[in-house]
Amino acid sequence: MANRAPRRTDGLSKDRIVRAAAGILDDGGEAALTFRALTARLSTGYGAIYHHVANKSELLAAATDDVIARVMTGTAGDAEPREALRTVALGLFDAIDAHPWVGAQLSREPWRPALMEIYERVGSLLDALGVPERALFDAAGALVNYVLGVAGQNAANARLLTSGQGDRSAFLADVSARWASLDPDRYPFVHRAATHLREHDDREQFLAGVDFFLAGIATLR
Repeated sequence: MANRAPRRTDGLSKDRIVRAAAGILDDGGEAALTFRALTARLSTGYGAIYHHVANKSELLAAATDDVIARVMTGTAGDAEPREALRTVALGLFDAIDAHPWVGAQLSREPWRPALMEIYERVGSLLDALGVPERALFDAAGALVNYVLGVAGQNAANARLLTSGQGDRSAFLADVSARWASLDPDRYPFVHRAATHLREHDDREQFLAGVDFFLAGIATLR
């Protein structure tokens, strides 16, 4: 008889299952997350996992909720609203960069607690910033969509380069050279932006975008 992996003897909680699922997702993406892979990582049986989660969809949602809850907890503090918004935005950017599957999950199930927590925090901080009621919903939506959209795209780009064994610097240098070779009369801005593209930092550019949003929002008060 083939040797079987030893079964765990300690209690198996939902939190432990969710954290293990997140590790599998980080390593191989959604395709890698199967209950077979999960039982192997946790050294347990299917029944112990099904006791806590019904299916893969529920597991994905729970893992996403856990990541976002940790971001929200980690960004709580007494900073003034503008700085707190920057901290929340950057926390989400870094979390989605570290866990690319989170961005896709947030857009797939917008009614989950994770997205509600994000909207609640952003909306509350904008309210504290003095954004009038008539503009509060639109301001929160625009800022949240910017943060999640850019963070998700950045994570997708990073994963694409990793899967193709690409190098970010080489990739940007190539795109920059293509932009620089364009006709400057037809593409004056793109031609000028070529150098910035090669040298830019994704995180800094993201935060600059957040600052643009906040500067515009400030005019609503």
